[in-house]
Amino acid sequence: MDVAVTEECPFRFRIDRQGDMRVPGVVFASRELLPEATGDRALEQVVDVATLPGIVRASFAMPDVHWGYGFPIGGVAATEVDAGGVVSPGGVGFDISCGVRLLAAGIQRAELTPHLRSLMDVLGDTTPRGAGRGGLWKLSGRAQMEKLLTGGARYAVERGHGVPRDVARCEDCGTLTGADPGQVGQRAVERGLQQVGSLGSGNHFLEVQAVDRVYDERTATAFGLREGQVCVMIHCGSRGLGHQVCTDHVRVMEHSLRAYGIVLPDRQLACAPVVSPPGRDYLGAMAAAANYGRANRQLLTEAARRAFATTAGVGVDLVYDVSHNMAKIETHEVDGVPRRLCVHRKGATRALPPGHPDLPADLAGAGQPVLVPGTMGTASYVMVGTPGNDAFLSACHGAGRVWSRHRALREVRGEQVRDALAACGIAVRPSSWRGLAEEAPAAYKDVDAVATATVGAGLARLVARLVPLGVVKG
Repeated sequence: MDVAVTEECPFRFRIDRQGDMRVPGVVFASRELLPEATGDRALEQVVDVATLPGIVRASFAMPDVHWGYGFPIGGVAATEVDAGGVVSPGGVGFDISCGVRLLAAGIQRAELTPHLRSLMDVLGDTTPRGAGRGGLWKLSGRAQMEKLLTGGARYAVERGHGVPRDVARCEDCGTLTGADPGQVGQRAVERGLQQVGSLGSGNHFLEVQAVDRVYDERTATAFGLREGQVCVMIHCGSRGLGHQVCTDHVRVMEHSLRAYGIVLPDRQLACAPVVSPPGRDYLGAMAAAANYGRANRQLLTEAARRAFATTAGVGVDLVYDVSHNMAKIETHEVDGVPRRLCVHRKGATRALPPGHPDLPADLAGAGQPVLVPGTMGTASYVMVGTPGNDAFLSACHGAGRVWSRHRALREVRGEQVRDALAACGIAVRPSSWRGLAEEAPAAYKDVDAVATATVGAGLARLVARLVPLGVVKG
């Protein structure tokens, strides 16, 4: 399929309605960042998403957009709940509530230098990672798992794995409401029992960073950031439990398409009306898996705190935790009327502007931190939500892949990546050489260009730029 895009203005492209599209497509990008420039077919997925029942305004794509399962990664779509709008697991992804958590340490970069190697050794030794490996918190069984699936990061803190401020600085105060552990199958529970507090594999990481540049002093201060400060960025999700939840409910929705008269251009977009039994069941299971993901990052936060306390004698505070694989029921104005929408954000995060009622009290005047990690050896960005964002207050979630993992393995060896990072003064603790090669910096878009496009499109503003000091790879 050839997808024609028209540049409406800098950093905004339009795909006009065609065929079965119910709304146009809108891509926030520069010419160089458009997926077609790298041979990626994600724009076809933007078109396919625009055919979903109940979709409103547009099928959106963020500057880091690339090919995914059904929906493109970096895709945002909202369906009207009370007008037959659907929920699609493909619009959330298999790693439900995969997200990014930023921590700020009470130490400057220069002060950490003599402790960095020992810090990275401790983090490398104490951070569970890799496919199928154990976690930091072994749950006793399904009964305790259901408490975690209902309570999320809040339950972890209540059990001594954190401090009350951690809950306040987490999206939804650490707990997504509406969780229904009864819709999480036994296989998913079994996969999750031993994995709470683990990175997993693929593009997940725990990275020690330093604030390289502050663009907005006032907002950075509200976030608890200052130039030269050491930070920790954690990227992971709901592990095997979330993957199994998605697998189970995609299967149910595939079998129910005919019952609801839904015809799709791609079965990976399997969906059901939000108000239908399979729609409600999925949202309940998804919320439960989201709470698992938040508890998972909370346990890793505590591990990072212990490592900093042991090696450098300093504390670590949570700046913010935001998910980028979610579907949430939200109210937004569409055509001048407030409407109840199911907002899918896959590889995209919320980007709430100052004054939004969902912000914690101490961030109400500043806005929500938008966390945009790069890849090993490149910068990451802290941004903030802005008013007037018509993509349902959404922004990008990272750099976005341009190479498949297979291509990365053909192009580079893990040892080469390690040596290149070491030459830049970046300590890396990989779980495997293969995994390191798959995540080589060259496999991703230029995160600086992604940040520029995000600002240019009016999705978020720059607050600070972070550079890596050391990385623990999943």
